[in-house]
Amino acid sequence: MSLVLDTRLNGLAPHRRGKVRDIYDLGDTLLMIATDRISAFDYVLGTGIPDKGKVLSQLSAFWFDLTRHMVSNHLLETDVQRYPPELQSHAEVLAGRSMIVRKTNPVPVECVARGYLAGSGWKDYLATGAVCGVRLPPGLRESDRLAEPLFTPATKATTGHDVNISEAEAARLVGGPLIEQLKSLTMQLYAFGAAHAERCGIVLADTKYEFGLMPDGTVLLIDEVMTPDSSRYWPRDLYNPGRPQVSFDKQYVRDYLEQIRWNKQPPVPSLPDDVVARTREKYLEAFRRLAGRELA
Repeated sequence: MSLVLDTRLNGLAPHRRGKVRDIYDLGDTLLMIATDRISAFDYVLGTGIPDKGKVLSQLSAFWFDLTRHMVSNHLLETDVQRYPPELQSHAEVLAGRSMIVRKTNPVPVECVARGYLAGSGWKDYLATGAVCGVRLPPGLRESDRLAEPLFTPATKATTGHDVNISEAEAARLVGGPLIEQLKSLTMQLYAFGAAHAERCGIVLADTKYEFGLMPDGTVLLIDEVMTPDSSRYWPRDLYNPGRPQVSFDKQYVRDYLEQIRWNKQPPVPSLPDDVVARTREKYLEAFRRLAGRELA
């Protein structure tokens, strides 16, 4: 069991530090490290989840490989032994939780696919009868499966929640032809991922993809792909619409924070050992089921 909350690589300064990932600029490429930090309600908590970063990195690599026939991606290498010499002294930290990727110009729109009515989509539906401007039939229940999956883009926020926008607004941001291409890729990827998850006894309720552009305009799938952090995964055998579902993500963390009535403002709380252990097991179970192997 390993826990990495922060990375310090000799002679290298982080290019960017996100809620979970530390990204280093290697010149022509980027080094992405998935730490074990966990965020909830827009704050990084004081306690990490051991091996969570390994799940995110290795599951993304699994999906990158499985979907490369549909769209090219930015992944170049995950084998630390093949990393540049200056990274070899950090092999213990990097192994299993890092990848070297191509540099791209990220498209400033999150591409979300929703097959079920949950999360912000459910709240949107309750308030307006629509999700991101897409009108839905009346009388739907929370967690209901939608007749057809929806493409519901969002703007990428540097802080706070991403903001759901309509397809037309996304087109105004980055151009109609590009959004049409990304919508098509998003729905193909979601259908592929949902079918694979179904065979593994898991419902992929929704997920978000990120894309980047190469200098020649080629679209690449980037960042993380269909992980428990970027997706809503439910055990198929426990699926019961009309309420929130048991999920393979931060459910135990959110439940605990609600239970202690944290006001969602600093200082951030730490998590008790049982919440950490149960959350870790959920991430590991999602990986085992989807990838069909143990975490490396």
